Amino acid sequence: MATSIVQKILSSNAGVAALALRVPVGIIFAAHGAQKLFGWFGGYGLAGTGGWMDSIGLSPGIVMAFLAGAAEFFGGIALVLGLLTRPAALVTSIAMVVAIVAVHLPNGLFMSNNGYEFGLALLAASVSLLFSGAGKASLDNVLSKRFN
Repeated sequence: MATSIVQKILSSNAGVAALALRVPVGIIFAAHGAQKLFGWFGGYGLAGTGGWMDSIGLSPGIVMAFLAGAAEFFGGIALVLGLLTRPAALVTSIAMVVAIVAVHLPNGLFMSNNGYEFGLALLAASVSLLFSGAGKASLDNVLSKRFN
């Protein structure tokens, strides 16, 4: 039973095409998560991001900043590696839905107005990986073969 669930999570018929999606999207997520968690790449870290999240009604802000940052940072790394891709894609999808609804939706589509187009593109990529899996060039593929 447990092996069957693990096999379903790790399996993929996506070929190598998923690699072209996984790696850049994973890098973007990991970098944004690092901004929230560690203040890297010009980010504000947990305290700054948490204060901002409190100010927009996502409370407690520091907890929400940690959850969003961890989903993006660790989910992004997992996507790059192709390791537990479906769970990583699920958590990054949830993070993008929250970002779109809580922050960007009222501003319209375009990024120039702080709109949701970038979040929507990342959501679409995450949902695609959730359905397709990691593909052949992934650690999921290596692990899947071990479970067979």
